[in-house]
Amino acid sequence: MKPLSKILIFVGIVLLFIVSGGIFVVREGEQAIVTQFGKPVGEVSYAGAHLKIPFVQEVHRFQRRILKWDGSPNQIPTKDKRYIYVDTTARWKIVDPLLFFTTVTTEQSALSRLDDIIDSVVRDAVSGHLLHELVRGKDYQPPVGARDEELALVTEVGREELLSGIMTEAAKSMPEYGIELIDVQIKRLNYVEQVRKRVYERMISERKKVAAQFRSEGEGEKADILGQMDKELLTIESGAYRESVEIRGQADAQATSIYAAAFNSDPAFYAFVRSLESYKKAIGGNSSLVLSTDSVFYKHLKSIK
Repeated sequence: MKPLSKILIFVGIVLLFIVSGGIFVVREGEQAIVTQFGKPVGEVSYAGAHLKIPFVQEVHRFQRRILKWDGSPNQIPTKDKRYIYVDTTARWKIVDPLLFFTTVTTEQSALSRLDDIIDSVVRDAVSGHLLHELVRGKDYQPPVGARDEELALVTEVGREELLSGIMTEAAKSMPEYGIELIDVQIKRLNYVEQVRKRVYERMISERKKVAAQFRSEGEGEKADILGQMDKELLTIESGAYRESVEIRGQADAQATSIYAAAFNSDPAFYAFVRSLESYKKAIGGNSSLVLSTDSVFYKHLKSIK
C-alpha cells in the first residue's frame, strides 16, 4: 500500500472519530443538557440527532417521562397518640432540565431530596390528624345501629382532604428544583406491632360479645319454644285425661245400668251371684272367717249341706 493511501485512511479514521464524537442522539422520552467544561451551554428537549463539540462538550440525559418515588415506611404518631406505619408513594417529572441540572444534577439526588420533602410533609400531616381521618373518606356514613363512639368518629375531614393538603404543601418546594409533583398517595397504613395486638384483642372481644348476644338470643328462643311445647303437651295430656275420665264414667254408668237391669230381672239370683263374688275375693287359701250365725254373709254358707 502506498504511503499516501495510508495517510488518507488514517485521516479518514480520525475524521470519523471526531464526527462520531460530535453527534449525539436523544431518544424519545429523553431530554438533555449540554455542558462545556462543566457549565451548561445548551438544552435539548426533543428527540433526534444533535451536534456538539467533541472532547469539549458533554451530554447529560434526563427522563421526560413520569417518574416514581417510593418512600420508606415510617413510624408516625397520630394526633390521638396512636403509632402507625405510613408507606407513601408519589409521581413526579422533570419540567426544567437546566434548573434541575444546576440544583440536584442527577435523578438519584432528586429522589434523595424528595425523601426529605415528602417525608417531612407526610409526618406533619399524619401527626396533625386523628387516625380515623387517615383511613376514612369524607362521605363515610356509620352503619345503622352504630354505637355512640362510632358516631363520634364522623368528621368533615377525610383521607382525600389529607392527601390534597400533603400534595399542596410538598409541591411548593418543587419548582426551585425544576420538578413538577404530579400526585402523592399513601400506599399502606398499619398499626405498629404493639398497637396491632391491642386492636386484634379488641376485635376478638367485640366478636365474642356479638357471639354471646347471639347465644343469649338463641337460648331465649329455645326457652320460648320449650315453654310452648310444654304448654301444648299439658293441653294434650289434660284433654286426654278428661276424655279418659269421660269414657270411664260412661263405662261405669253403663256397667251400673247393666247391674241394675240384672238385679231387677231376678233380685235373689243377683244377690246370690254377688255373694259368690264376695266369697271369692274374701276367702283365700289360708283365710279364716269368723262369722256370727245371723250374719248376711253367712246366709248362703249356712244352706250348704
